[in-house]
Amino acid sequence: MSGLLHRLIVRWLNGFNSSAVSRFNAAAIVLCATVFFTNASAQFFAPEQNVRSLSGQFIITGSSENSPFANSPVVATNADYIRLEPALLAVSVERLKKSLWEQFAINPSMPWRGQIFLALHPARALDEDVVIISKPSAGGWDYLVRLPDVLTRTRYVRALTSVLLLEFANRQAGARPAEIPDWLTDGLAQQLLAADSSEIILSSPAKTVNGLPMGRLDLTERGLDPLADARRVLKIFPALTFERLSWPTGAQLSGADGGVYRASAQVFVARLLALKNGPAKLRALLQTLPRYYNWQTAFQIAFQEKFSRALDVEKWWALQVVDFVSRDHGPRWTLAASREKLDQILSVPVEMRLSSNALPVHAEISLQTVIRNFDSDRQAAILQTKLRDLELAGFQMASPLAVLTDAYRRALEKYLGENQNTTRTYVVNKHPQPNLAQINTRDTIKKLNQLDARRRTLEATVKPDKSAQPSLTPIKF
Repeated sequence: MSGLLHRLIVRWLNGFNSSAVSRFNAAAIVLCATVFFTNASAQFFAPEQNVRSLSGQFIITGSSENSPFANSPVVATNADYIRLEPALLAVSVERLKKSLWEQFAINPSMPWRGQIFLALHPARALDEDVVIISKPSAGGWDYLVRLPDVLTRTRYVRALTSVLLLEFANRQAGARPAEIPDWLTDGLAQQLLAADSSEIILSSPAKTVNGLPMGRLDLTERGLDPLADARRVLKIFPALTFERLSWPTGAQLSGADGGVYRASAQVFVARLLALKNGPAKLRALLQTLPRYYNWQTAFQIAFQEKFSRALDVEKWWALQVVDFVSRDHGPRWTLAASREKLDQILSVPVEMRLSSNALPVHAEISLQTVIRNFDSDRQAAILQTKLRDLELAGFQMASPLAVLTDAYRRALEKYLGENQNTTRTYVVNKHPQPNLAQINTRDTIKKLNQLDARRRTLEATVKPDKSAQPSLTPIKF
């Protein structure tokens, strides 16, 4: 390393106080701090790459060395491991920040204050810790995140979630930075992993074949209930109480408890967000944290309209757990995915020619158009397919749309059933009267129009599932 760069690093680290360490095992902290200070110049600040993200908030450095685990069979065959490299990481962190801010209803274009430095280094072990260091700066607080270049998805998302929450909470902090409760970090990280993991995690290719980079991609169907994994865990193990969520053990934080802590934290955060003004209350919690020595006080102030004392939180959470477990009807789509799926089922793709010499044009028509204009054979084939799709989708629709989906299903079922033997025409006073098939067609179109109006109203009204002293804080993920 050049002498100038070394002096810059030393200056950046100046002022760190080893007494400002909290919440972790003292021996482990001393070890982490020692490793950092003795090896920083040799391993973490001799980058081959220096990348700035699109917003400019993230600066990523990469080591000239490669981890011996990067191409190991264990990593190559296990989709849970990711390989980080600066260019992809710069894109990934911006996407993760956007998804996280959506949880809090925060405008992603809101100006940031804290610079976040992401220092990649060759992983020494597959379970190596991620370390986050907070440092006061002229504008407030800056952050250094030491990341191994090979780690699990959970550790990666939890680390970035943690530092982003710190940056937001410390925007108005003074001499003492915020202490983010673990349940909030883990709960939000699990939400992001369940909903957007394929979008927010970009891993470098696992190998090169014939000069072309080749990577493994495991696709997961998007739109399913992000709490599906938490449901499976909490059907086997009881959810943790609020008190136990507040004081997790090392085994719980690492996932060695079978995932009970992470599942409980995810459901707890999801239910807080679902409260009236839930995102605003959680934003208030983050902004209040630097003012108090423990997060419990900040929580009580932020949620005082809902919980007047800690016992009220415990009682509310116990009821939420019972409701959550009892309503397990299998994996369901999110509200947005349910809307998209219902819209897809209720439209019929066709190709039409605007003139005899024109090329066919793709279009989509409604079920009403099919009933009104198609002959009986084509009509029956299309509507039978749509009826089957509605029956299958009904099991996975989000609650607000499940009843509406069933209403569409019953309307088509009635139409197809009554239209089989209703072709006879009646004559009254020498004037032909509409036959039963025509009456059935008219009534069904009217019913479908009414359901379409209800669907538009529902989509418009239902909300989507929605210092002076530095701090050296090794955080294990």
